[in-house]
Amino acid sequence: MQNFNLHTHSIYSDGKSQPREILEEAVRQGLTTLGFSEHSPLPFDNNFSVKEANMPKYVAEIAQLKAEFKDKIDIYCGLEADYLTGVSEPFAVTKEKYHLDYLIGGVHLVVDPTLRQVQGPEETKVVEPVETPTQTINPDEIWFIDGPKWEVYDEGLQKFFDGDIRRAVRRFFEQSNEMIENEPFDIIAHFDKIKMHNRDRYFHEDEPWYRKLALETLDLIREKGLVMEINTRGIYKKRYNGFYPSPWLMEEACKKHIPAIISADAHHFSEITLEFSAAEEALKKAGYRSVVNFKDGRWVEVAIS
Repeated sequence: MQNFNLHTHSIYSDGKSQPREILEEAVRQGLTTLGFSEHSPLPFDNNFSVKEANMPKYVAEIAQLKAEFKDKIDIYCGLEADYLTGVSEPFAVTKEKYHLDYLIGGVHLVVDPTLRQVQGPEETKVVEPVETPTQTINPDEIWFIDGPKWEVYDEGLQKFFDGDIRRAVRRFFEQSNEMIENEPFDIIAHFDKIKMHNRDRYFHEDEPWYRKLALETLDLIREKGLVMEINTRGIYKKRYNGFYPSPWLMEEACKKHIPAIISADAHHFSEITLEFSAAEEALKKAGYRSVVNFKDGRWVEVAIS
């Protein structure tokens, strides 16, 4: 079974465990590599991303643990960088500022610049599209497609897209494509997560319009040389009955020779390798014979057992 995990959250963002607790469990399980990847700071109040003021402490603690555990496990410090059109800090700036080892790029919050709204005294007014990063946004202008509550997904779909699932899903993939084309990062996180709270209610993955959007993003992933994660969190949290991405996308990614890595997206020390064996089997069925691991600033191929 793959014995490394690079997608890990601690109490610095929305995780439930201390970094040391996670490392001790990783060593106990015999992992060779563990990467910390807190949710990147965002310019509005929230309960899931690391606070900008806490970034120096986060980086310092991981550095201290890296030195302490250097004879037991390789430790890396990164971020899961949230991309929001016209809002998030450029990834390169964040990485250089904190001397991070790697970045995972992901979209959890959908922003449509053409739908940015302000509340007037009696009505809602549409404002001009945002063309340049503003670093400010009202959280009420964001569609949160992640988290434990499908009701939030449904409410946002109605509020921002008038229930038009095709337009909403298209915007998710457009924002993902903007991130891939414009931001430097290493791993693409759960790139079809828009399906999680859908639960086959609004669309099915075999619909041509959906497949076209997903495959366009997959082509960009290949073009930019990104590593595609196979995210197991949906299964063990019982929020979705499969992996991100789905097996049919794993097969397409294999045909395109896109490197893959299995990620637990762990938020507790007990989750760091959950469903890894099942993910390996899914990858093998899709045609993969290896995954990649991060080692001293480069990607190394590791055979699937």
